[in-house]
Amino acid sequence: MDLEQLRKNLDEVDTELTDVFLRRMDLCRQVAEYKKEHGLAVVNQGREREILSRISAQAGDQLDGYARILFSTLFDLSRTYQGQLMAPESAVARDIQHALETTPQLFPKKAVVACQGVEGSYAQQACDKAFAFADIMYFRTWEGVFSAVQKGMCQYGILPIENSSHGSVNGVYDLMRSFDFHIVRSVKLHVSHSLMAKPGTDVKKITEIFSHEQAIGQCSEFLKTMPMVTVTVCENTAMAAKMVAESGRDDVAAISSPVCAGIYGLSELQHGIQNTDNNYTRFIVISKNTEIYPGANHLSLMFKVGHTPGSLTRILSRFSSLGLNMTKLESRPITGADFHYMFYMDFEGSIYDEQVVKLLSELEQELEFFVLLGAYSEV
Repeated sequence: MDLEQLRKNLDEVDTELTDVFLRRMDLCRQVAEYKKEHGLAVVNQGREREILSRISAQAGDQLDGYARILFSTLFDLSRTYQGQLMAPESAVARDIQHALETTPQLFPKKAVVACQGVEGSYAQQACDKAFAFADIMYFRTWEGVFSAVQKGMCQYGILPIENSSHGSVNGVYDLMRSFDFHIVRSVKLHVSHSLMAKPGTDVKKITEIFSHEQAIGQCSEFLKTMPMVTVTVCENTAMAAKMVAESGRDDVAAISSPVCAGIYGLSELQHGIQNTDNNYTRFIVISKNTEIYPGANHLSLMFKVGHTPGSLTRILSRFSSLGLNMTKLESRPITGADFHYMFYMDFEGSIYDEQVVKLLSELEQELEFFVLLGAYSEV
């Protein structure tokens, strides 16, 4: 047979496969109706193993692996379809609907906002980008920001979540499961670091540099040029600048925002010392209540899966089956549970899409722990 005839035969087989697929999904619909009527779970792993074993034997050694992949994918699609048909209205669906009905059409220009650090911090700059007129309350730690929002001391809070060159801010992720909050917006901020010290300081006489661990990581190449200098981690880059200004020492410097040089009366010894000029930090704006503003096209989740092979893969396959683009997946160890992890996921999607809401409802019912952190847009 020539190539054209082989392709024609493949087209015929594809048509037959599509017909068989539609028949299979219709049977899945009938199974879902039966399970819903009798209160049965969507997943039956024992039956899936039996089918895979039978298919493996039928496929033979050469195509065994391919057959398993094919049918595992079919199982994932079937579970997603059955889950959508069986899912009753869930708490997350009600929360989404309530937020859509009660959230104002415009993001607020004025608000009381919690930020970590002091004046001149990158969090303050992100706050100024998110709000036209913000009454900022500063807290020493990220935990203080979470707590202020949860207790109603502030309407919103600003927290760094990841940097384009140095990765996730793990400390913020680790605090997420300890507080009730909702992401209502994200802010992408270009970050440029400077080495600054008191006016007249000789850079050759500097013995200690203060900064936050994220900034230190983002300026690692520059710091290699000063191997004899002690690098001391502090809670915030702006706080580092303030410490240098108030230190009474002439042998210390800070890595901080150029804005801080003006605020604290310091001189920039070197500007733009980050490893790359393409250096951005993403901040999240959090609130106590669920707020979903028009244009929300990013969703963030926090969840825990069973400690069994393939449990995470089965979750992720549901997003791909609906054509949803996952933009981030972060895992953090759960304290006190050996090799168990909390997962944090960002994906692009519309909260107005019925399939998206159904998927979130399924996950809420099936997973041992699931939270929709927010649906929001980025500025």
